[in-house]
Amino acid sequence: MSFIDIPDVFIGSTDDHHTFVVLNRPLRGANRVLTAAGFTARKVHGRRVYLLPPGTPEDANEKAGIAMYGLLAHTHDLVDLSRTTRWTPQNPAPAPDLHFAFAGTALTATAATDQARSLLEQHGFVLSANGASYGLAIPVDERGLLGAVVRAEAHAHADGIGARIDLGIPTPDAIPAPPVAPSSPVTGSPAAGPVRRHSH
Repeated sequence: MSFIDIPDVFIGSTDDHHTFVVLNRPLRGANRVLTAAGFTARKVHGRRVYLLPPGTPEDANEKAGIAMYGLLAHTHDLVDLSRTTRWTPQNPAPAPDLHFAFAGTALTATAATDQARSLLEQHGFVLSANGASYGLAIPVDERGLLGAVVRAEAHAHADGIGARIDLGIPTPDAIPAPPVAPSSPVTGSPAAGPVRRHSH
């Protein structure tokens, strides 16, 4: 499983500046909502992905916001970690003080200011042995990893700290395949509550 498979809706971006939406369960009217917002449906490794080509952050922010609000009518389990949609009129291109980088299921974070370092520590991140980056103090699964980033990024946004998230997906063709469904029912713990980023 990948961290993008956890919420009902995952919005992200690739290194080549495509914005993408992955639906992890069927949502009524989602295809209409996404295509009306300017996204194009495409199959990637057997997964249906909705893509927005590279453009201006202002345009991506607007289109992703339209899609997000349409999808929120059907689920609140939505995560937006797309760096292509981070735009505000007051500060159109903030230099990130906080940087999260995914590499598969591994996550590292770096901080450029004392305020950003303090924020990471408040969310359970600790400095690595070489002092160059931060990681979570307690190992967690993909759901825990995603939750930690969502909470820290939302906190940074609320405090006016510029943050950037790199998902480690170079192009749309590198979006991972969906998980294989188990052949027999598996009893597990109930799913955690929704994790959402601040609204556009």
